[in-house]
Formats: sequence, C-alpha cells, structure tokens
Amino acid sequence: MRMSSASEEDIKSGKTADVYFGKTVGILSSGFPDRQVIMDVTFSGSEFPFILLSGLNDTLSMLEGKNVDVFAIPEGTLIPNRDIKGIPLPVLSISGRYREFSVMETALLGSLSQASGISTKSCMIRAAAGDLPYISFGIRRMHPAISPMIDRSAFIGGADGVSGLMGAELIGRDAVGTMPHALSLLLGDEEAWKMCAGITNGKKTLLIDTFDDEKFAALKAARLIKDLDYVRLDTPSSRRGNFGNIVREVRWELDLRGYKNVKIMVSGGLDVESVMDLRKAGAEAFGVGTSVASAKPVDFALDIVEIEGNPIAKRGKYSGRKKVLRCQDCRKVSVVPIDAKDENCSCGGEMENLLKPVMKKGKMVGRYPSPPEIRERAMDEMKKGSALLSLVIENGD
Repeated sequence: MRMSSASEEDIKSGKTADVYFGKTVGILSSGFPDRQVIMDVTFSGSEFPFILLSGLNDTLSMLEGKNVDVFAIPEGTLIPNRDIKGIPLPVLSISGRYREFSVMETALLGSLSQASGISTKSCMIRAAAGDLPYISFGIRRMHPAISPMIDRSAFIGGADGVSGLMGAELIGRDAVGTMPHALSLLLGDEEAWKMCAGITNGKKTLLIDTFDDEKFAALKAARLIKDLDYVRLDTPSSRRGNFGNIVREVRWELDLRGYKNVKIMVSGGLDVESVMDLRKAGAEAFGVGTSVASAKPVDFALDIVEIEGNPIAKRGKYSGRKKVLRCQDCRKVSVVPIDAKDENCSCGGEMENLLKPVMKKGKMVGRYPSPPEIRERAMDEMKKGSALLSLVIENGD
C-alpha cells in the first residue's frame, strides 16, 4: 500500500499544485506569449502581529534550476505583518517567465506558510521560557513525512533541541529525549530509571509519574540516582489538577531534603501561557509538542505585481517592485517603491533593505546558512525586537 504523502520529485514536478495552475499553463501555452512577471509573497491576513520567517530553504529548492531571480527576506528574520503605513511586507519576490514557475505556487506557499507558523509559535515559547531549556516534542502529532521540517522550524524559532532523529540530523544536533512511560510499565520504575541513567551521555532526566504521586516518585528517583539532573512531570490532564501547584509541591519536597540540584522538567499539552505559569511555579525545563507542531500557518499569498516592466496588480494588492526598509536602531519597517530615494529613519537610524538577492537564474547566490546559523540570527532578532515579542506574550497565546 502506498503512503499518502508526496515525494520531493512529486513536489518539484508540480504534482502537488492546485489544478487551475496546470490549466492556466495549458491555456497560455496555446499560442500566447510567456510574459516576464514579478510576483510577491505577502501576508494575506493580519491575524499574526509578527512572524519569524522560516521555510525559505524548501522554497528555494523548488525554484532551483528554473530561470528565475529571487529576492527574499533572510530566514530567521522577525518582522511585523505590515509596515508603519499598514502596507503588507513582501517576504519573497520572484522574477521570471510566468510559465517557468507558476505551478510551484501551491507548494512554495505551503512551505513558507507552515514553517513560518511553527517558527513563530516556537519563538513565542522561547520568549515565555526565558533562558530555560525548551525541547520540541511535537512530531508525534503530525504526519511523519513533515517531521524534519517541524523540528527544523521549531529549532530556528528557539527550541534548544528536538526529539526527532531526522530532524536532529537536519539541524546538526543530537536528538533529545528522556524515556517513555512504556519503559517503566515494562521494567518497573527503579529498573527503568537505572537503565536510562546508565546509558545517558547528557543531562540525566527521568520520567517519574508513571505509577506514584509526583513528589514521592521525585524523592525516590533522587535517592536512587545520585547524579540526577531533572525529574520530568508529564502528568495527564485527567489526573493533574493544578499543574503549577504540583510543581511547587515537588520543588518544596526536593529542596527540603537536600536535592536542590535536581531540577524539574514539565511536558504535556504546554503552550505559551502554561510555560509562563509553570516557570513561575519552579519548572526549569519544558518539553513542548502540539502547540508548536500544529501552529496555525501564516496566511501568505503570491501575486503578480509587474508584467513586462509595467506595474500591475489585482485589487487589494500593491503593484511594482519594492524595497522593505528597516531601521537598524528603532526597528521601524517601511515598504517603498524600488526606485524610492534611500533616506535615514525619522529617528536618525540607517535604513536597510531586508530583501536580499538569494537566487540568480535558478542558481543560489552564495552559501545558504545552516540551521544553527539561522537560529542564531533569529535569537538576535528576538533580542532586538523584544518590544514586539513582549506585546504578544503579554496578551496571551
């Protein structure tokens, strides 16, 4: 039986396109000229006050080898959904013959939309967790074919590690995980803890709530494993009560008995708000799954803005080539026509065009950054855009 997922070859050949793109190409191929166009990817909706752009790697892979030029905002950039005048930002601009790349529209929008949604939610979790470790656990909630993309996007957004084997390989890190409840059910808690602690090279983290009350199990694990780093609480919601109070109680009992070195990791249905609450309660590491992996996709659209050098766009869109200028001091963003005169920001800071050349005639311009390099950029972007992030975090998930 064939799995219901598309291969890389299927995607690049246009088999995952919406049907009307193939029909359009067929019509245009029957005696009509293949006209030179410029198409922009912009926000179609405004429910996201900001995004952390991600997924550009797969988009460029789809366009590689086609006779197109591409300008893009670098992956890992934190940007508002609209500029200071309310104009949507083009995050990607493609120049080429329409028939050359039009059937890629469905796939490239899907790639940018879902990856950016995951990275954006991940950076919100990162902000909520502060400097404490946050691991992406979400691939079990999504189709396995996209698990590496999920892990990569979560990592770029701020996850310190990912649980998936392919995802970890993609980002150049070791996969991170603790132990399943199944191991305690098969071996019993104590034997399972000893076996896991004995084969762990990094931080020793034990799942302690399979059978016993959390605080008694935490004390038992701390006594049994002398160099234990974390106890992990994954208490199901049906048995949880107030999770914050459970964390406070476990922390109190561990401290009272001299186990201040043993930290508490929490997981199970966490989101931005619960990470903030549990951090205040005493949790010091977070495993976040579904809320990141199933994050709402960013509503991007791809539209013609120029044909044969003439600015033209459908209603509701802004025609012509553009620059996306951002002040390097106050971070104000302004979208202007391509031939607008460069000026400093009203605050006196220098304005930088975020749209950079990334592809020329289907070939990459320079070396594409690695996932750790993109993550580093994203973390720097979050620090410089902390006011924008704080506004969202304070208003809840």
